[in-house]
Amino acid sequence: MQKLLLLGDEAIAQGAIDGGISGFYAYPGTPSTEIMEFVQHSKEAKEKGIPCVWSANEKTAMESAIGMSYAGKRAMAQMKHVGLNVAADAFVNASITGVNGGLIVVAADDPSMHSSQNEQDSRFYGDFALIPVLEPSNQQEAYEMAYNGFEISEKYNVPVLLRVTTRLAHSRAGVETSDKKTQREMSLPKDPRQFVLLPAIARRNYKRLLEMQASIKQASNESKYNKYIDGADKKTGIVACGIAYNYLMENFDGNCPHPVVKISQYPIPENHLRKLRSECESILVLEDGYPLVEKELRGFFNEGITINGRLNGVLPRDGELNPNIVAKALNLPFGEGEAIPEIVKNRPPSLCMGCGHRDVYNAMNEALIPYGDGRVFSDIGCYTLGALPPFNAINSCVDMGASITMAIGAADAGLVPAVAVIGDSTFTHSGMTGLLDAVIKNSPIVVIISDNSTTGMTGGQASAAKGRIVNICKGLGVDPDHIRVLNPLRKNHAENMAIIQEELAYNGLSVVIPQRECIQTAIKTKKAALKS
Repeated sequence: MQKLLLLGDEAIAQGAIDGGISGFYAYPGTPSTEIMEFVQHSKEAKEKGIPCVWSANEKTAMESAIGMSYAGKRAMAQMKHVGLNVAADAFVNASITGVNGGLIVVAADDPSMHSSQNEQDSRFYGDFALIPVLEPSNQQEAYEMAYNGFEISEKYNVPVLLRVTTRLAHSRAGVETSDKKTQREMSLPKDPRQFVLLPAIARRNYKRLLEMQASIKQASNESKYNKYIDGADKKTGIVACGIAYNYLMENFDGNCPHPVVKISQYPIPENHLRKLRSECESILVLEDGYPLVEKELRGFFNEGITINGRLNGVLPRDGELNPNIVAKALNLPFGEGEAIPEIVKNRPPSLCMGCGHRDVYNAMNEALIPYGDGRVFSDIGCYTLGALPPFNAINSCVDMGASITMAIGAADAGLVPAVAVIGDSTFTHSGMTGLLDAVIKNSPIVVIISDNSTTGMTGGQASAAKGRIVNICKGLGVDPDHIRVLNPLRKNHAENMAIIQEELAYNGLSVVIPQRECIQTAIKTKKAALKS
C-alpha cells in the first residue's frame, strides 16, 4: 500500500491495474485521455503485458473490451461522453450478453462543454442499459471504483459504467492504493451461446437482466459509496451526487447542518431517499450534469414535497456546478470576486503558428472564391478552429465523420461543388464509411483529409491513419487520378490552390490530402532526438 498524488483519470487507471485488469481500450477524447496515457507510461502495466494501444474509435474499443471479457479476463473501455454515442450499439448490447471477465466502461462527461459539442450525461446510458453506474466524488473513490468495479461486474454478470466529469478527471489528490490483484486466467463462457444475440437467446438473456435488477438495486442501497448523513436542520434535505458532494461540503467546511444523501452508486438508493423524504420539508438535488436524479425523485415521491434543482431554476439548467452555485441555492453568502478586466479576458483559441492546417485553409479559401461561401463541411479536430477568424473557412461541425456525409447530402441538394474537411485521425475514426458512400454515388464533392500524422486535438496521440490514407482511399475505390497529395507550406500556396481549383471543377469525387506533421509533435520529436 502506498499513497500517490493522482489525477482522477490516473486514479482510475491505477485502480484498474491494481484490480487485475488485462486490457485497456480507448480512443482519445477530453476529459478521458489521461487514463490511457497513464497506462502507456506505466512500467507496471508494461511488465504485466497489458495491451494499451489506442483503438480506431470508441466502438472498436468497446468491442475489443467485450472480446477480452468473453475470454474471461478483466477489461476497461474508456471514452468521453460523446464517444459513448459511437460505442452505444455494443455498449447497450453488452448488458444483454452479460460478461465473463469483469468489464468497466469509463465515460468522462464534460458539463459546460469545455471541449465538446454537448454536455450529455452518461448516467442516462447506464439507466437505459439497466447496469450499475459508479460516480466517484473524489480521486480516492475513483481509484476504489476501478479497483472493485470488476468484481461488481462479475457478481451481477453485467458491465459497469464508471462516470466522471471534467473537474474530477483533471484535478489531483492523494490516493491510497490497495493490494494488487492478479490477472484472471483465460476461460471461455460456461454457456457457449451467451454472447450470441440471436432473438431467442437475446430474449432469454434480457429476462435474466431484468431478474437481476432487484439485486442491483439492493447493492446500491447497501453500497458504501451511498450514505445518509444526518443533520439537525430538517427544513432542507440535500441529495448530492458524485463531485457535487464536494461542492456542498466546501461551503460548510465538511460539516453540513442539513441531512444529506450522498449518491455515488446507481440505481438511486431508495432506502436513504425515503428516509430523507420522511424527515425533511423540501429536497435540493445537486448533480453535475442533467437532472437525472431530480426527475427520478419527482416520480418516486410523486407529490407532497418540494424538490428543487435544475428543473425549477434553483440551479442553472446548463453548465457544471461549483461551490458558489451551490451556496446560492442554499441562500448562503458567497463571493463572486471582481469583474475580469478586459485586458485579461479569455481569448478565443487559434491554430498554432506553423500549423499545416493554416496553409490548407488559405489555399482552400482562395480556390473557393468563384463559388461563394457556405459550402465547406468540417469535422471534429484542431482544424475545427478554421471556423474562427482569420479563416472563417468552415460551415459545420456536428459529430465525428459528419463532414463527408453532410457534403454528400448537400451535393444531392444541389450545392455543387461541396467540400468536406476532415483530419487524419477522424478519417479513420468514422470518415471511411462516408467516403465509401461518396465512391458509390460518385458524389461531386472534394474531400480534404488534412493529415498532420497525429491526433492533435487531444495532445498528439498516435493516429491510426499514419502512412495509410492514400492506400485506404484507393481501397475504397477512389479514382487514383483524383487522389492528390499536397505539402501545405506557404511557399507552395499557388500550386496547392491550383490543385484544389482543378478538383473543384471536376464533376465527381476528389480526395485532396495535404500532409505535414503537426508542429507540436514535430517540436517534441526534435527535442527527443536532441536528448538521445
